[in-house]
Amino acid sequence: MAEIILNVDVRENTGTGGARAARRTGAVPGILYGGGKAPVAISVNEKDFRKNLYTGKLLGHLVTLKYGKESQPVIAKDVQFDPVSDRPLHFDLMRVDAKQTIKIEVAVHFINEDQCKAFRQGGSLEIVRHSVEILVRADHIPEDLVVDLANHKMGDTIRWSDVKVPGDVEPTITDRDFVIASIKTSSAAKAADEIEEAIAEEAAEAEAAAVEAGDVPATEQGDGEEGEVSAEDGEKTED
Repeated sequence: MAEIILNVDVRENTGTGGARAARRTGAVPGILYGGGKAPVAISVNEKDFRKNLYTGKLLGHLVTLKYGKESQPVIAKDVQFDPVSDRPLHFDLMRVDAKQTIKIEVAVHFINEDQCKAFRQGGSLEIVRHSVEILVRADHIPEDLVVDLANHKMGDTIRWSDVKVPGDVEPTITDRDFVIASIKTSSAAKAADEIEEAIAEEAAEAEAAAVEAGDVPATEQGDGEEGEVSAEDGEKTED
């Protein structure tokens, strides 16, 4: 993964007023915290911030923060957006050691759905966890956690043990093989099955009623009567 670099400026004015002033100059305000040091108010050029943000590799990944000639590794922990314009309004960065083991949420990505027969049979994927909190070295954070659906069947429950992860990645949940997703029959497929079952039941009931009423095919009745007449004729012939 290409290294992401954020060139930041330190903001002298903090609080709501300072954040608004930064936005008016075309910057996104943020806070740098952690590492046993006091929080620092910072800002990043909005165009540069958007460019890095929309790669999908900024949030939750190791980033190099640069201030003048100084640089340090950080994790982008959170970004707040305007609910109307979707403009980034604020961000949080956490100081880390690149070799430090940290807790972080990583998204789950499902692949090869088109190669899974269950979905062609009307199955649907019900996702329980869209992301999982893991323990991993800051410089080894995976971009996503991959689940291959190709060989799964209808009714399968997909658990943590089904996720493809590097050897140094561990979940923070350790007391069970927890559920990630499941493949279930969709409501449309269930409705079609119920209709087929109802039709089959009605056909079976109609056939049973016909047998009970003695309504058997005419050819069978004819064969039986003809056999009785032949027997009687045979007795008359002997007389």
